[in-house]
Amino acid sequence: MMASAHQSLFAQALPEPAPDGGGFVVVLDGSALCTPGRLRLKLPSRALAQAIAGEWAAQTTRIDPLSMPLTRLANVAIERTPQTRAALAAEVRRYGETDLLHHRADSPEGLVRCQADAWDPILDWGEGALGLRLEIVQGVIAPARDASVLAQAALALDDFRLTGLVHGANRLGSAFLAFALLRQRIAAMEALRLARVDEDFQEARWGQDAQSQAAKRAQEADLLALGRFFALLDAADTAL
Repeated sequence: MMASAHQSLFAQALPEPAPDGGGFVVVLDGSALCTPGRLRLKLPSRALAQAIAGEWAAQTTRIDPLSMPLTRLANVAIERTPQTRAALAAEVRRYGETDLLHHRADSPEGLVRCQADAWDPILDWGEGALGLRLEIVQGVIAPARDASVLAQAALALDDFRLTGLVHGANRLGSAFLAFALLRQRIAAMEALRLARVDEDFQEARWGQDAQSQAAKRAQEADLLALGRFFALLDAADTAL
């Protein structure tokens, strides 16, 4: 299917999502949007449905899934997450057991200070909000800990938020940062800064290379989309 560079592939991308049995659907050219597995793409908030409609309306010469991060997250939440909730919660627990924020350097002093300034406030927040205090250790070997409270908190989430939480933990290397982003304790760019304390410290000393900068840009785009996903789920007009 071809179109001009400035024309959507779709004749009509409904700007106002249609209510559908307690949720909202996106209607394209007269048909409700489905997931790749042909499940109805029913979304829990009007705001998220509007944003996904915008992603589809922006497709021009071809459909590019990489340009539709909200659609991809919604597809996973509908097709995969309902059948894998226990496994996803276990993944969150494992991140808590080896969380980025509690592995600290013993030198140089500047890095030790940067890590403490960046990560200690999130650990303090997590102790109150999540009920788990991470013991700070130096090096990569962590003491055994029970992080099942994080799995329980993950299982309490709906499929959309659980999908986003696990995606965030994967991108950030930290269940604590992912929960903080989900609960809007921090914004996406702050989450990126906190996840990259070590890398940014080293780059400030030794310089940057093209590969690391490309990876950082990709991570930034991913986290901005995830932060938007969470905000759209929390929009006032929510049906589920």
